[in-house]
Amino acid sequence: MASAYLVLDDGRIFEGESWGASGETFGEAVFATGMTGYQETLTDPSYHKQVVVMTAPHIGNTGVNPHDHESEKIWVSGFVVRNPSPVTSNWRSTGSLEEWLIEEGIVCIQGVDTRAITRHLRDRGSMRVGIFSGLEMTREEMVIAVRKSPTMVGANLVADVSTKSPYVVPAIGEKRFTVVALDLGIKAATPRALSERGVEVHVLPYNSSFEEIKSYSPDGVFLSNGPGDPASMDKTVEIVREILGAEIPIFGICFGHQILGRALGFSTYKLQFGHRGINQPVIDRSTGKVEITAHNHGFALQAPTEGTFTTVYGPGEVTHLSLNDGVVEGLALLERPAFSVQYHPEAAAGPHDASYLFDRFIDLMAGQWVIL
Repeated sequence: MASAYLVLDDGRIFEGESWGASGETFGEAVFATGMTGYQETLTDPSYHKQVVVMTAPHIGNTGVNPHDHESEKIWVSGFVVRNPSPVTSNWRSTGSLEEWLIEEGIVCIQGVDTRAITRHLRDRGSMRVGIFSGLEMTREEMVIAVRKSPTMVGANLVADVSTKSPYVVPAIGEKRFTVVALDLGIKAATPRALSERGVEVHVLPYNSSFEEIKSYSPDGVFLSNGPGDPASMDKTVEIVREILGAEIPIFGICFGHQILGRALGFSTYKLQFGHRGINQPVIDRSTGKVEITAHNHGFALQAPTEGTFTTVYGPGEVTHLSLNDGVVEGLALLERPAFSVQYHPEAAAGPHDASYLFDRFIDLMAGQWVIL
């Protein structure tokens, strides 16, 4: 088996073995702490331009199947594992993980200490990285190549992942509401969760105009997850301000949460190493309940966490906080129908502590939920 190298832009190099496709790839080095859900991670558009380090050492034992895809392709730039399973053992599996990675042309590395890499990123922060597999390059050449690659700050990546044309996910059972979902990098599980609640979801390209959104006569607008720097999305922020002005109910998650926050006048900033994985504790301040949640974000909102805040759309408050580091994880307006959370209530492949947020959106559209 050929040698492979994971090279960080601070000069640290981890030597391992080739896995997946051969070649070179670049991106932002991030770590994901989930022990399950690798297929959903790989197909999550929010991971576009990122090299994902799986902290759990054993990956791939359940193989892959088309039913667990969150989009039509793998979006990660590269994949890093310690011990890929040599055996696929699951009744739903239709193929092995490595075969799928090769088919999709994803350059990977195995046999490295992913927990040591995770500790390094926790100490130094997320950074640029390259994987070099089966290539004849010196260490100096690899480090230089990594340092020439783009950074995530300022990256506008939504156009790469958003749908090019509208599509509909019909309501299951009796139709109760119509929702327009702005596709900033949406996962398949999200419109499915809404459709199960009687919502007809029209998924629109990220750059749809306010007039196009209004033409669907939506009962609500959903702002999806997605990749990149929210500070690069000024045009989308302006569209969200028009929606707020029209008092159409809004629910945003992850990247959509950051976009809503910027529309309210708050700034965003780059976290040292972000929140990723399916075991992040968040407190709902309205109930005192702690939820174990699924995250994938490298940016956060700078918003006041004590008392209420004032915006041109009326007062609001921070509703959810991370229990790990105090990061703002949710906010809501008090006099207009808009709220958001930083995490993923659809949570494929889990946990499902936060699925109630879709019911809150339903109540908001029905005029039955007020945050006070």
